[in-house]
Amino acid sequence: MSEGARIYNLFPTLAGTIADWVKHLDRVAGMGFNWIFLNPITAPGFSGSLYAVKDYYSVNPLLRGTSQESVDKLVRGFTSAAADRGISVMMDLVVNHTSKDSLLAEQHPDWFEHEPDGSLHSPFALDPGDPSKKTVWADLAEISYHDRPQRAEIIAYFSKYVRECVQLGVRGFRCDAAYMVPKDVWRELIRAGRAADGQVLFIAENLGGMMEQVEALRGSGFDYLFNSSKWWDFRAPWLLEQYEKFRSIAPSIAFPETHDTERLAADLGRAGVNDPAQLDRRYRQAYLFAAAFSTGVMIPIGYEYGFRRRLHVVDTRAEHWEKPAFDLTRFIGEVNRMKASVPVLNEEGPQQAHFIGDGRAVCLVRRAMRGPGWAVTVVNSDQHNGVRVRVDGFGGDFQGGRELTPGRQATPFQRGMEVSLDPGDVRVFARA
Repeated sequence: MSEGARIYNLFPTLAGTIADWVKHLDRVAGMGFNWIFLNPITAPGFSGSLYAVKDYYSVNPLLRGTSQESVDKLVRGFTSAAADRGISVMMDLVVNHTSKDSLLAEQHPDWFEHEPDGSLHSPFALDPGDPSKKTVWADLAEISYHDRPQRAEIIAYFSKYVRECVQLGVRGFRCDAAYMVPKDVWRELIRAGRAADGQVLFIAENLGGMMEQVEALRGSGFDYLFNSSKWWDFRAPWLLEQYEKFRSIAPSIAFPETHDTERLAADLGRAGVNDPAQLDRRYRQAYLFAAAFSTGVMIPIGYEYGFRRRLHVVDTRAEHWEKPAFDLTRFIGEVNRMKASVPVLNEEGPQQAHFIGDGRAVCLVRRAMRGPGWAVTVVNSDQHNGVRVRVDGFGGDFQGGRELTPGRQATPFQRGMEVSLDPGDVRVFARA
């Protein structure tokens, strides 16, 4: 069985210097993650943003610390230490733009888009929910991938960079703003990575793109996309529609929070949920649902402790490490081991929603792409009241399964059985 990506985002500037990162590895391995994702560790430009790369071949001074080792040796030391614990390392691959004061913009101004007055053009994004809302990143210079002679030079530069990262032990790339880069460019970069290591992973950062932009990634060769399950209300049809569209492009990755979102604790706090025991419960539910919904799952550093301060690509520092509100490391490990053991939870098979228990509960029914495997995830969308439901309304071939929810007995599953759900409860049944 091929296991899905279980990703721990080790946000670089919160984790400290590269030498400090190693102390997090045993905890990450103990939670059952098989990937660590690093946001850009390259030297940033004038804004200080991790995503405003000034020099692809220099490390961010904040991450070097007092070390005099070469960048290559620092990176190779960390990837080797992770590999010793069964963890692969994934890095951000930023090829849509650089900082406006980047070495590339200085040395190759013809590689970039320009305004009518000759100044460097900044990339922007439209809100998929409201295209009239436009976000412009003024510190960034957009690389031009129009069909012209310079295009081959740009692709050759980044292909070489990808190969060199792989030689340092990097086994995956999260491709930033993937929807803003042409598909055939990605094909070339992915081909370069796979020539260096046939198993190297490429994940498209697609959230924020319009649906037609995500659709344009079809055939690029990506191993994963991200989905929007974090924002689902457990009723509206859009998530399962998105799931069905995405799974024919690539499997997806779910998350309860990321470095691009507010911390879940902050969101819940605004909704009046501040009690540590209630936060602990909501965090468990959010992670279990994310892990059960799709092939891959991801959390950022600090989720396991209920950190509240949002990760920031400019301002976050190691001194912002917070006092844990709780400790979910054991629970997350149990969920990850459950996920790893069930083939259907490691692929994107057909999935349908059945509403039960006067509509307050939803039963997500997922079938294996091949064979008799299946998974049934039952969720109580009511965070204040429990509900008892009869799990039914789908085919009669769901046999031989049992409950896999961490902390619950492995009760045999029977279609039509009654299940008690606590407020907001998530329970997982599957044929393992």
